[in-house]
Amino acid sequence: MGNNVKHNCLFNNVVLADGDYPSHEIPLQILANANMVVCCDGAAAKYLSEGGHPTAIVGDGDSMPVVLKEQYADICHFEKEQETNDLSKAVRYLMSQDKRQFAILGATGKREDHTLGNISLLMEYMRQGADACMFTDYGVFIPCHDNCSFCVHIGQQVSIISFGATGFSTQGLKYPLYNFTNWWQGTLNEAVCENVTIEAKGDWLVYFPY
Repeated sequence: MGNNVKHNCLFNNVVLADGDYPSHEIPLQILANANMVVCCDGAAAKYLSEGGHPTAIVGDGDSMPVVLKEQYADICHFEKEQETNDLSKAVRYLMSQDKRQFAILGATGKREDHTLGNISLLMEYMRQGADACMFTDYGVFIPCHDNCSFCVHIGQQVSIISFGATGFSTQGLKYPLYNFTNWWQGTLNEAVCENVTIEAKGDWLVYFPY
C-alpha cells in the first residue's frame, strides 16, 4: 500500500459527518471537488446553508429539521437501527453504491467520545474493504494493515496508533518503533526522508498533521 500525503485532495467521494464543520482549506477543497457527498443527517443543514448539494442524506433522521426532511425526501435514506452511528450508516450507504474510496470529513470536534469513536471506526471500515481517510482541520488519519509506505516531506510529523499490531519497524522515521501498549507511545515521530515505510503485522493508524 502506498500513500502520497502531499497530494491529499483527490477524492471523488465524501462522507460529511456532524462534528465540527470543516474550516481548513484542505478538507474544504476535498468537499468542493467531490462528485458525491453523503451527509449524515445532522450535517445536512450546515452543508446546504454553505451552498452544498448532497447526493444523499443518511442517518436515523433524528438530527434533521422536519422542513428539510420534507424538502429533500427524495435523497433521504433513514435507518432507525441504533447498533451503528450515523457515520457508519453513511459509510454503509456509500459502499452500497460501490464507492469504496472516500474521504471522511467533519468527524471530529464537539464531543470527545464521538471523536474517539469515529477515529477508531476507520479500522472497521478498512476491514470491511473501504479505502478511507479522515481529514480534520489539523491533519489526516489513514488506517493501515501490515506494511505501508508514504511519500512525505522531510520534517513531516508522524504519529502511529496501534490497534493490536506487532513487530513494528521503520525506514525513514527519526525515532525507532516498538510494540506500543498505549496510544500515546507512537505519537510525535518525524520523517527524515521523503519516503517512509512502516512495517508491522496487524492493524494500525497513522496521523499526519498538515
